[in-house]
This record gives sequence, structure tokens and C-alpha cells, in this order.
Amino acid sequence: MNLKSFLFDYGEKVPGYDVTVINEREARAAAGILFMLGMIVIFVGIGYNHIIAARIYLAFLFLDFTIKMFTPKYSPSMLLGKFMVRNQKPEYVGGLQKRFAWTLGWIIAIPMMNWFVIHWDITFYKVLICILCLCLMFLESAFSICIGCKIYEILIKERAKHCPGGVCEMKIKEPIQTFNPIQAFIAITAFLALMLSIYLFLAKTESKTFFGEFLHELVLTKQQLHKEEEEKMSNEFDKENF
Repeated sequence: MNLKSFLFDYGEKVPGYDVTVINEREARAAAGILFMLGMIVIFVGIGYNHIIAARIYLAFLFLDFTIKMFTPKYSPSMLLGKFMVRNQKPEYVGGLQKRFAWTLGWIIAIPMMNWFVIHWDITFYKVLICILCLCLMFLESAFSICIGCKIYEILIKERAKHCPGGVCEMKIKEPIQTFNPIQAFIAITAFLALMLSIYLFLAKTESKTFFGEFLHELVLTKQQLHKEEEEKMSNEFDKENF
């Protein structure tokens, strides 16, 4: 394999496509598997207070992204995804933009290896980067939205070819993709209700961890925090006097 082939022939050559491609169904399945494992690691960490699961997962994530940068053929998550969707018709997308997205994942995984695998130095902002990774995986697996592919298109300043979901080629939405007024109202109401629920949970629930405390303080104004502190001091004073 020469340098030109390595740089520009990422993926497979499929008849009818002018660029090398990968199977988007396998990529989405792989992202879903990694997202599911990440959520399990979070629950294990919270429920059992073990860090070994997080270290193993993040080391695996780093290795997986490293392999994906060179070839998706031998990526463990891609092979697992390939097995899960082996009976589904392939959906081909351009390989180069997916490689760029996975390279960004690899870059993000480098500091996480240092923070959580080589050392264990946990802070809110470091955990936030891990959550960002999980969110990107969720977007890819659930909605076929590849943020790295979007960044690739902006940086290259050239229209990407064969994007996930056919968004590069789609010009006009089909009738089934549009919203009527009732659907729009339900969707907006559901979204606002979800955001309100998250806010109320973070604002009203007593946190048990430093991460929860940070989020709690993040959603409150200075006046609300001051009032909350006064109420806490008042309750402590009442307890001492009774």
C-alpha cells in the first residue's frame, strides 16, 4: 500500500461509488455498542464505586479509535457491529469523513487515557469530556448524526459525498419528513417538558456527589444560591436549638 492509497482510499471500493466507502450500519452499531458500554461503566462506577471498569473501558476506547484511524476492518467495535447487522442491507457512506471523525475521537481519547487510565485524576471538566464522547456516540447511533463529518466538510470546504442518511444529496424533504401543526406542537411541548424536568431535578434534588453539586449550582442564579444557603443555615440553627 502506497502513501496515496493509505491517505485517500480509506474503506472499501464498491461498484457504483466514486469514493471508497464504509457500511454506515456497522458504524452506527459500533457507536451504539460503545455508548452502551460507557453507560454501563457509569452505572458500575456510581453503584459499586469501582474505577477499574472505567479504566478498562477507556483503554479499550483508545485502542478501538487507534485501529479505526488506520482501518475499520479490524476495529473490535466495528466487528461486533458487523456481526449484529450482518443480515441488514448495507448503507454506504464516504470513508474519509468517517475517518476524520474517528481521528477526532482518538484525539479526545488521548487525555482521557492519561487522566483515568495511567493516572486517576478525576475532576468535573474531565468527566464532562467523557460525557461529550458518549453524547457524540449517541447522536451517531440513534440519529445517524456524525458531528465529526460535519466538521470535516467545514474544514475541507468541499461538499462531502455519500453522507449518513443521504443528507449530502437530499435537496427536498419528503412529505413524511415534514411536520403538521399538531405534530410540531407535540414535539415542541415534549422538548420543553423534558428540559423543564431536567432543570427541576437539578435545581430541587439534593446532590450526593461533587458532580451533582456542580450541576445543581450551575442551573441556579446567585440569588437562588444565596437564598438556599440562608435556608440551610436557618435549618441548622433550628436543629441546634431543639
